[in-house]
Amino acid sequence: MRVLHLLSQKPGNTGSGMILHALVEEARRCGHVQRTVFGWPEGDPLCKVGGMSEGLSPVSFETSPLDFPIPGMSDVMPYSSSVWSRLDEQQLERYRKVFHEHIARQVEDFQPDIIHSHHLWLMSSLLRALAPDTPIILHCHATGLRQRELCPSLAEEVALGCRLADHILVPLEDHMARVSRDLDFPMEKISLLRPGLREDLFHLNKRRAKHGRLLYAGKLSKSKGLPQLLDAMRQLPDAHLVVAGSGSGEEAAELKVRMEQMPQVHWRGPLTQGELADEMREAEVFVLPSFYEGLPLVLLEAAACGCRIVSTALEGVRKTLAPVLGSKLELVEPPAMCGIDTPETDALPAFTRRLEDSIRSSLGAESTDPPDLSSWSWPSVFARVERTWELERKKNRFP
Repeated sequence: MRVLHLLSQKPGNTGSGMILHALVEEARRCGHVQRTVFGWPEGDPLCKVGGMSEGLSPVSFETSPLDFPIPGMSDVMPYSSSVWSRLDEQQLERYRKVFHEHIARQVEDFQPDIIHSHHLWLMSSLLRALAPDTPIILHCHATGLRQRELCPSLAEEVALGCRLADHILVPLEDHMARVSRDLDFPMEKISLLRPGLREDLFHLNKRRAKHGRLLYAGKLSKSKGLPQLLDAMRQLPDAHLVVAGSGSGEEAAELKVRMEQMPQVHWRGPLTQGELADEMREAEVFVLPSFYEGLPLVLLEAAACGCRIVSTALEGVRKTLAPVLGSKLELVEPPAMCGIDTPETDALPAFTRRLEDSIRSSLGAESTDPPDLSSWSWPSVFARVERTWELERKKNRFP
């Protein structure tokens, strides 16, 4: 098939970006012809997507007419970004116009059999008008659902456009009812698609874990619980924390300064997937103290590399990952929340103590065999994506 992939952000820097890379790579191995549209800062060296340097069609930001950073599906991104709720109407109109014209050119030139678009948000809402006779698959990563709350002025526009898609893939069963309700979209057109694990990268081979070594990987952001992890480290003098990730803005700057002042904390900056896997094989415990996640694949990646896991007991972690990870996982009850990813300030000290206790009990715990993650491999996940593409092509509406 001829597949047009769409992502309004930078590929590779976030969970959805890594999923785009994996989908393109698996589709290439299966012989599909592909073109990929994504957001990209003007002047940055262009990256490969899924190992491919051909078929790439970036939309340029930080240059006219999109003279602002790429809007992030999270309000804090690992690179310079705009916040959706802070864009003015002129910026939004330029965004609609540029993506409308750019995607229209790709549809006319490439003539895709399938359009696979990431995030239930503004770019995806434009697609049906641009490709009335092409099956459209939307890939939910949960952040579009969060933006509906953070940016309600765009919620109805997004719903009106996205409900015209042919199929929606969601990472969690609980998202199915919410997507159906929020978009007024038929439940029978929604499928569960969990993210895939790169078994060629995340494995036990050459594991060399160091006692007392902790690892955090993610954005430098308050919503990820990183400040509370740093607080907990002060009560764990024999432990050493490696922080992998990046961020932008005031929050990230404050966290970088704080980490520089802590001898037991080492900030590695953004890592490739291969570098992250190496760090996981050196860590005794992987810690994710986040206040909001969809389905954090990074926990499975760390477990595949032999880490024990400490994670906030978020919905997706409790319901989907806990049964898989078993005794390797230590859950930390989250604090009371006053927003979708904002904890109540008074609840943070108790959360920090719970986090500290969980880390302490995980350090030096008896080693267990890694869980069976074969059903989470990318070939297995992509086979389900490919079946969805094929089914939509076979429907009578399309030639």
